[in-house]
Amino acid sequence: MATAWHLASRQRAPWRWIPPPGLVAEHGTAVRLTVRNPLSPLLDAGFVAACLERHFQPLFDEGFDAVLAAHYPGGVRFVVNERLLARRAATDGRAPLAIRLGRKRKPAAVGYLMRAGLPLPEDERGVAISTLGKVIKRGWDWLGLAPAVPEQVGGLIEVPGLAGSLTLNKADFIRAGPRGATYLAYRKALQEAVSTQLAAWGDAPDRTAEARRRARPLERDLQKVLVDLAEEFPLLATLVDQHAGGQKRLPTGRPGDADSGGPLFGATPAANVPEPRLSEATESSTPPPIPPPAAPEAGSTESPGAVRVPGGTGPRRPARYGLSIRFEPRPDDVELGRLIESTVWVNEAHPAYRRAVASRSEGYHLALTVAMVLAPLATEPQHAHAFVTTFLARWGEALDRRGSGPRRRRRDGR
Repeated sequence: MATAWHLASRQRAPWRWIPPPGLVAEHGTAVRLTVRNPLSPLLDAGFVAACLERHFQPLFDEGFDAVLAAHYPGGVRFVVNERLLARRAATDGRAPLAIRLGRKRKPAAVGYLMRAGLPLPEDERGVAISTLGKVIKRGWDWLGLAPAVPEQVGGLIEVPGLAGSLTLNKADFIRAGPRGATYLAYRKALQEAVSTQLAAWGDAPDRTAEARRRARPLERDLQKVLVDLAEEFPLLATLVDQHAGGQKRLPTGRPGDADSGGPLFGATPAANVPEPRLSEATESSTPPPIPPPAAPEAGSTESPGAVRVPGGTGPRRPARYGLSIRFEPRPDDVELGRLIESTVWVNEAHPAYRRAVASRSEGYHLALTVAMVLAPLATEPQHAHAFVTTFLARWGEALDRRGSGPRRRRRDGR
């Protein structure tokens, strides 16, 4: 089958069916672009090669051959004007990262971080995430954390298992339903791996003392509110961290589901896995299914770095919130705030926020903002109002629970 498209405007691209022009002999996909401007950069071989290397960076880096060999057993090659584009060997000076599924030795995701003494070029800053060799997102916002000097740190992580969580346009990841839970669970594992490396460098995320002071009272209550609400709204469990030995369980599915329970991720240093050389072949166009998490063997114990998707089975663990609150001025935005990965950015230029500060009701405004920005993640649009009211009720009850605890003894013993 074949179709012909044309750009009627910047937003419209009408199309029609046409007889196949014979660009594909047996199977695969071919795309032919016809440009009107003879000086278009799309006709410049150097520009095309640079775009391919930027958007398919793992396929040009031999350090990713091991994790991609199962999906491209014959390898992938790029040819521009009958010139084969060269691939690069893994360079020194990079801190390797590896994410493993369950108890498997073979990494399910590999990557690296690098730190420079001077600001990196704009397109190399932040961490890029790719799946099956295609870079989907780049920067720090999608990861939900940033080092103290973000313009000097970059990296790339390849996660083949996230191919099933891509949106239709392949430019982002789904954040709702089972596929969204898979992406959020992977992202949490990547956060821990990246944070560990940043801490080893002494490059902790930048959190100003003023922002922490303003958000700390609400964040203490959020610790209890999010844990309680995660039982009723399972997708909120992706914003909750779990630690061994506690009393809370945060199910993201019904007990007995295939996706619930069992260790899913282990963030460990990259192992020295032999890297096979890739030969010439055609890319596979069908994403592989996401492998189910492996259940631990009887009597076995988890590694200290294991990251679990909260499920209805497994040992009880205490939980704490993984949500942070920051502030930014956006005078042209009518929204109270926005959620970027696991950070709520409060619009401090909003008239309602300024009124709340003036009337000393900033805490209530922050709680309302958090409830409104979490509603699209937690539930369907028609149930957003019920979620907001439930959130505020639990937030109010947190004050009662905090006040009902045992009083501290005075220093004089009375």
